[in-house]
Amino acid sequence: MYEGKYPTKRYNITLDFLKEVIPANAAILDLGVENPFSEIMIQNGYRVKNTQGEDLDEDFSAVQQSAAEVVTAFEIFEHLIAPYNILKEIKADKLVASVPLRLWFAPAYQSKTDKWDRHYHEFEAWQFDWLLEKSGWEIKQTITFTNPVKKVGIRPLFRLFTPRYYLVFAVRKN
Repeated sequence: MYEGKYPTKRYNITLDFLKEVIPANAAILDLGVENPFSEIMIQNGYRVKNTQGEDLDEDFSAVQQSAAEVVTAFEIFEHLIAPYNILKEIKADKLVASVPLRLWFAPAYQSKTDKWDRHYHEFEAWQFDWLLEKSGWEIKQTITFTNPVKKVGIRPLFRLFTPRYYLVFAVRKN
């Protein structure tokens, strides 16, 4: 399994889920620039191509022109103002996506130094389900999981048992 500088728990759960719903060697378009997890998918037999950093709120060409069987989007949709639009434009028949869940004890993430690294949305599971269904996807499988942090305090204690991530496998409705 993956250790060290990676978010070990999140990567391991995500990889296990992906292996359960998508066979190795599948062609994947991974929304977002190349990242450590796209490399992990490649190491596990998936054929992965990433988007190139274009603004996915305005430029849908990557998903419109891709011949990939699957689109993955791991912690991407919360950064978009209108994720509905790109979800409607995806041509692949399968989607594996994760989003951070809204936490009642913490505000939405906003970087103090990077104007692009902020969350416009932190979903409740039902909200993400609704977004997917409204944009033409049928949810087949989901999981939620916690993400403890190595800090001391009330919020880190809550993170031990409050689900932070929601992972979904969906197929395009016909």
